[in-house]
Amino acid sequence: MQAPGFWDDPEKSNQKMRESKNLKDTVDTMNALTQQYDDILTLIEMGYEDNDPAIIPDIEEELREFKETFENIRISTLLSGEYDKNNAILKLNAGAGGTESCDWCGMLYRMYTRWAERKGFTVDVIDYLDGDEAGIKSVTFQVNGENAYGYLKSEKGVHRLVRISPFNAQGKRQTSFVSLDVMPDIEEDLDVEIRDEDIRIDTYRSSGAGGQHINKTSSAIRITHFPTGIVVTCQNERSQFQNKDKAMQMLKAKLYMLRQEENAEKLSGIRGDVKEIGWGNQIRSYVLQPYTMVKDHRTEEESGNVNAVLDGEIDPFINAYLRWINT
Repeated sequence: MQAPGFWDDPEKSNQKMRESKNLKDTVDTMNALTQQYDDILTLIEMGYEDNDPAIIPDIEEELREFKETFENIRISTLLSGEYDKNNAILKLNAGAGGTESCDWCGMLYRMYTRWAERKGFTVDVIDYLDGDEAGIKSVTFQVNGENAYGYLKSEKGVHRLVRISPFNAQGKRQTSFVSLDVMPDIEEDLDVEIRDEDIRIDTYRSSGAGGQHINKTSSAIRITHFPTGIVVTCQNERSQFQNKDKAMQMLKAKLYMLRQEENAEKLSGIRGDVKEIGWGNQIRSYVLQPYTMVKDHRTEEESGNVNAVLDGEIDPFINAYLRWINT
């Protein structure tokens, strides 16, 4: 009988195919960039030869697209961390403030799903808890795509919103906070020992937005790790057994990352600082009134187009963070 080969392992085969596709996409992008560079030079030569200033807007537009593509490629070279290429698991938690904070949590969830769509990534909801009146109390979701964790690790921390609250009858300005935790989805079997006496496994009834993402049965799993206080939940799989497997995988990944952080003595370098959800701890502020501005307090990156940012245009903030941590 022929010994099992590489292609007999579906997981390794799929990983190899993804790597092959990513390499092909990179080569195609570089070839297209080279062609665009040649096209820009040709347009410039035509403009000089014909003494035609009307061609300048076309050159400027081509140059803008060239710079944008080049910058994206340059930024991708900064993603050299051990788990940067992995999928990312994000968990949003509304802070104090009731309905207002839950609404802000829902807005951030939309922002990240919109960003993922722009990147051609997919999103899987792992756990979802509706707000009492509106929005989301907490949501855990996985973003699947090349370098998803490498990009999204910049987003971990507390996000602050300032606006005139639609839930305040007096029309007063309100400040709300939501925390975001980000970790890589580590699929391989990690060398992490979890003792039965160190964890509690609870089952509960799944619940989700309109039932479209979540199987609403008593199959959801919550695992609490007593020594660290880490809590992981999963309710998106079809069975309690699958939810338990996914939750245990997430717990092992969290414990592994925590051990790596402690060994490297740089806690914020991998998982980031997820502090108290309140004043003085935010990494980024989103101000809708009395003026409009999004500002990252680590990199000083700013944008006056709040609507575009909340619609998923967060690449300038991600890129600024990657430049910041690599300088």
